[in-house]
Amino acid sequence: MKKRIGITVSVLLVIIFILFGTYKLMNARNFQLFGGLTSHVETKQKAVAVTFDDGPTNKVDKLLPVLERYHAKGTFFLIGNELRKNMAEGKKLAQAGHQIGNHTYSHNRMVFKSPSFIKQELKKTNALIRQTGYEGTIDFRPPNGKKLIGLPYYTNKLHMDTITWSLEPDTYYTSVSDKVRYVTKNVKPGSIILFHPMYDKTGNELESIDKTLSALSKKGYKFVTVNELQKYE
Repeated sequence: MKKRIGITVSVLLVIIFILFGTYKLMNARNFQLFGGLTSHVETKQKAVAVTFDDGPTNKVDKLLPVLERYHAKGTFFLIGNELRKNMAEGKKLAQAGHQIGNHTYSHNRMVFKSPSFIKQELKKTNALIRQTGYEGTIDFRPPNGKKLIGLPYYTNKLHMDTITWSLEPDTYYTSVSDKVRYVTKNVKPGSIILFHPMYDKTGNELESIDKTLSALSKKGYKFVTVNELQKYE
């Protein structure tokens, strides 16, 4: 009886260990099993990448002047089905010299998905990105940052780097002042900052971006694309 209980406990511990390991791997910001992953860049130069997820939407028209004001080049991880509906906005990003990345076609969480589903999500979005006129390297950002085995395997086959982030003000704070304070306190050369302006109806996110760029400019930072930042390593 004791032996049976011991075996049961051991099996449960193994299951818990596997589940915990799967959870950690799925949410890891700086590790994956295949291909390149960048969450930040080790550099002494005072440069950071400002990145924007989702869309494109009509918020592009309000965001572009803010970036231009601070001579900032951003990296936009766009959703394929949104880009298909709003191609004109995507073309504005490309024409302004910003980097465009792949954020899947449907924005489904890309874990426990079939290989054919993953492949279609990536390739359809890449094709749409090329329609904007963007000619640079297409990087990838997984929805909600979640990935396991299949997704990194296919991004690697398509020679796409995975880009996560090191600062995420929207995750921890709602007020503009708190977001700006969080970034300015924790920023360092090579940081990759994540913003979500595309669906904001309050105007707070745009204000957060404006004030964050202003504060970082005063600290001597410049704002480059992810691809440019990687050259500083």
